[in-house]
Amino acid sequence: MAAPASDPDRDPRRAATRSAIAVGVATAAYGISFGALSVAAGLDVWQTCVLSLLMFTGGSQYALVGVIASGGAAAGPAGIAGAALLGARNVLYGIRVKPLIGGGFWRKAAAAVFTIDESTAVAVAQPTLAAQRRGFWVTGLVIYAGWNLTTLVGALLGDALGDVRQYGLDAAAAAAFLGLLWPRLREVQPVAVAIGAAVVATALVPVLPPGLPVLLAALVAVVVGTLDLFGARSALPDPVEEEARSALHGSVEEERT
Repeated sequence: MAAPASDPDRDPRRAATRSAIAVGVATAAYGISFGALSVAAGLDVWQTCVLSLLMFTGGSQYALVGVIASGGAAAGPAGIAGAALLGARNVLYGIRVKPLIGGGFWRKAAAAVFTIDESTAVAVAQPTLAAQRRGFWVTGLVIYAGWNLTTLVGALLGDALGDVRQYGLDAAAAAAFLGLLWPRLREVQPVAVAIGAAVVATALVPVLPPGLPVLLAALVAVVVGTLDLFGARSALPDPVEEEARSALHGSVEEERT
């Protein structure tokens, strides 16, 4: 008897490709807002595009243009330092995905460019090594191409609109950055860091030059992480998970009765 044909829809590599494309397209859309906000902060179109080509880490890019927008060119060094602190998380991602990449020096060097939140998340979620590699590379390539394209579009639109601050976009950098952070605030420790950093930054903004409050607020994360404060606490309850758990418990009780 002939062996049954394998179902292509169950191929882990195909599933990884679909997930990677979906995540990549959704993430790349943020590039439009970054391009417009960067021009509003005082960078020109070419400077904005170079940031996405060479920096390519969304949170750090938003942090940089946010600091520059608040303090002009003089705040550039503080903005760069703050962006570097945020970008340092990619080092931890690199440690996680290095065993998945394989190959020699050049492959690892290329992988370093694409080691970001989304590519790491898609890769580690796959069940097989081949699917993990597929998810990592496809996610990274789709986001890199899409992010740079939408950055250019956003920069051109922002440049055509002139001073976009008259439309209220001067506050959009903070809103966009908050949108990136919000899904990660699911455990006690990140929430404590966010609240502590916000309090420190708010207290120091009136008395320190632009950029410095951000750097000092980042020390909250260093202190909390070093001392592992709140690390033993459980994750905050997910309303969806709680509802599903309650429904499951109710069905079990009905079966018993």
